[in-house]
Amino acid sequence: MNRRPALLSAAAFAAAAALSLSACGGGGDDSKDGDKIAGADNGASTSASPSPKASDDGIDRPEIKLPKDVKNVFEGRKTGDAKKDAVLADNERRIESVDEAITGEAKGHPALKFYSAGDALLSAAKYVEGYHKDGKSFEGTTRYFNRQVTFLEGGAAAVTYCMDDTQTYPKDRKTGKVDRSSGEAPATAKDYIFYNTRLEKNGSGVWQTTRVSSEKAAKECA
Repeated sequence: MNRRPALLSAAAFAAAAALSLSACGGGGDDSKDGDKIAGADNGASTSASPSPKASDDGIDRPEIKLPKDVKNVFEGRKTGDAKKDAVLADNERRIESVDEAITGEAKGHPALKFYSAGDALLSAAKYVEGYHKDGKSFEGTTRYFNRQVTFLEGGAAAVTYCMDDTQTYPKDRKTGKVDRSSGEAPATAKDYIFYNTRLEKNGSGVWQTTRVSSEKAAKECA
């Protein structure tokens, strides 16, 4: 049983592309405090801890806060290559910016469009909107593993990774009730999702995710 839906590519939302990202902006690092993620304006996160920590690269990054009952574990953070490590770090921040928008207040947080642009920003906004429209959130620990960085022609990078959400559980945003029934079912290949993402370095030096695709039960996550 899948605990969390996959964050699909923007192509999967082609029919909804007419729904504007005016609440999110168009990407980059020009966010304003009043910006809101579409459909994500009802959350509650009174007890939160910052994640991930700021880097030492001199970039003025927005703080990301996740509730104490939400945790991400990223394997393979250090590759021995400083450039690859920087790409992986911004990939992590992008993942946590999406989780912040789902599980937290999600208004006034500039992190989502700070780390996402283009198609990836559209897909993230629709993903967040789906949770909030249904009155849902989640809690628990998500593991990210088999993370690989490949540099592409033109200066972009591809980051592939697997997501294990077998320790996360749906949560009702209004009541705070957590449905742990999914934990009673044995994990299957469909509980592991393979992501293939494209990142491009913007003028501020941030590796923004610009495209995302996903696949359940992929051999890369077996």
